[in-house]
Amino acid sequence: MSTLPEHVTIREVALRDGLQIENPIPLSAKLELLAAIAATGVREVEATAFVSPSKVPAMADAPELAAALGDYPDIEFSALVASPNGAHRAIAAGFRSLEYVVSASDGHSRANVGRSSAEAAAQIADIAAIAHDAGAAVEVIISTSWDCPFDGPTPPGRVLDVVDAACERGADRIAIADTIGTATPGRVTELVNLVRPRVGARPLGAHFHNTRGVGLACAWAAVTAGVTRLDSSIGGLGGCPFAPGASGNIATEDLVYLLADSGIGVDIDLAAAIEAARVAREVVGHDLPSALLRAGDRTRG
Repeated sequence: MSTLPEHVTIREVALRDGLQIENPIPLSAKLELLAAIAATGVREVEATAFVSPSKVPAMADAPELAAALGDYPDIEFSALVASPNGAHRAIAAGFRSLEYVVSASDGHSRANVGRSSAEAAAQIADIAAIAHDAGAAVEVIISTSWDCPFDGPTPPGRVLDVVDAACERGADRIAIADTIGTATPGRVTELVNLVRPRVGARPLGAHFHNTRGVGLACAWAAVTAGVTRLDSSIGGLGGCPFAPGASGNIATEDLVYLLADSGIGVDIDLAAAIEAARVAREVVGHDLPSALLRAGDRTRG
C-alpha cells in the first residue's frame, strides 16, 4: 500500500508557463498577479523565461520582472532557459534557480528549440556549469514524458535516457512533464517507478496539464508513487505554444484542495489561492478552467 507524504511542495508556474500562450500583458499586470500569488504563502515560483522574444512575446519583459522580485525575499524564484545564452542572462538578472527543458521526443524538441532531444540534452552540462559557477541550481524538466503531439507515445526508454544524461551532466533536480495532457494515472505510476531509482538523492518533480480532465488524478498518482514536488498554475492558466492542442495546467487551488483535504501538508492557503485565481482572470481578461474558482471551497464557498 502506498504511503502518503506528509508534505508536497507546490511550485507556482502561472507567471511563466501560465502566461506564455496568452497575449502579452503589461508588466504592471504581471506584478499585480505576482502580489496575489505571493499572498498565498507559496515558497517557490517560476517567474519568467529567458528565451527569444520573437518566439514567446509574453516573456519579453523578463529582465524588468526580475528587478521586482527582491520585494519577496521568502520566495525562491526560478527562470526557464532554453540555451547557455539564456542561462547567462538569467544569472545576470539575479536568478539562482534555473530550469532547462529537454523534450524526450525529437518532434517536440525540434518544434520547441530547433534541436533533437539528444542535441538539447548535450547542452545540460554547459547550463549546469553556468549555474553552478554562480552558486545557482539547475533543474532539468523532461517534456513530452508520456506522449508527443508529433511523434505519438513516448517510449519510457527515451525519458530514462534524458534522466541519465541530466544526472551525469550536473542537474540538481529532475522533473517529468505531461506536456499535452494525455497521461493517465496508471501510466504515471509506471514511469515514476522507473525514474525514481535513476535520480538518486535528487528531488523528483512532476508537471501535469488538465487538457483531458485527468490532471489532478495524475498528480495524485505521482504523489502516491513518491513524488513530493508538483507544478501548478493559478486558475489553470497555461499551455505549450509549441505543442498543438496543449492547454491548461492543473489549477493551483484545485491541487491545494485535493492535497490539503487529504491530510497532506502544503504551503499555500486555499482562500488566498482562489483570490489569486480571480486576479489572474482579471489580468488575462477571460474565464479560466479552475474548478475551485467556479465552485469555491466546500467549507467556505
